[in-house]
Amino acid sequence: MIWWQVLIVVLVSYLCGNISFARIISKNQKQDITKLGSGNPGMTNVLRNFGFKFGLLNLILDMLKAFLPAIITYYIFDERLVMLYIAGLSAMAGHIYPVFYKFKGGKGISSMMGIFLAANPIATLIVIAVGAIVWILFEYGSVVSFLCITSLTVIEGIRAKMNLPEFDRKAICLMLFAIFISTWYAHRKNIERLLLGKESKASLKKKVKKKLSQKAS
Repeated sequence: MIWWQVLIVVLVSYLCGNISFARIISKNQKQDITKLGSGNPGMTNVLRNFGFKFGLLNLILDMLKAFLPAIITYYIFDERLVMLYIAGLSAMAGHIYPVFYKFKGGKGISSMMGIFLAANPIATLIVIAVGAIVWILFEYGSVVSFLCITSLTVIEGIRAKMNLPEFDRKAICLMLFAIFISTWYAHRKNIERLLLGKESKASLKKKVKKKLSQKAS
């Protein structure tokens, strides 16, 4: 592994992360997501303003823009897990701080899920399923985000200590810490609103029921 190869991975992955699917979806609906709801160009705001179908589409696309660079890099570099995380974290950084949108991006949860889906698909799918149940019960997307961030970084931190070279183990733990801190920091306003009881709800159950009733009619 040569430094310029790592640099190419970082730059390409970062640029992939710059693709703002929330903006693309809202533009397709002749709206500007940054001027609707919370103004955040992310999945939850798309769900609130455009419904379950577009929210789910945004989630999948944002996951893919981190998942694909991560998994492709992983196999290019002989299944080296540290390279998967370098590519994934770079894509997530591009999502949160996109140079093409004056460094004003989303909060990184969907792209974070893409990284962990590439690294540990079974654990990630289980956490997503649990998160969906929590969302249905409590209707706070931010609470689900905190659950996913914390559980997956802890799971992967424990796994990184097993059967990995010392350098890779330390590098992965450092990147996991960066993922944890950056996503929690991106949600600092949500934390403040939760503490003040002013956080907006986004009922996943209602969105799904509405979508099903539309199909039935």
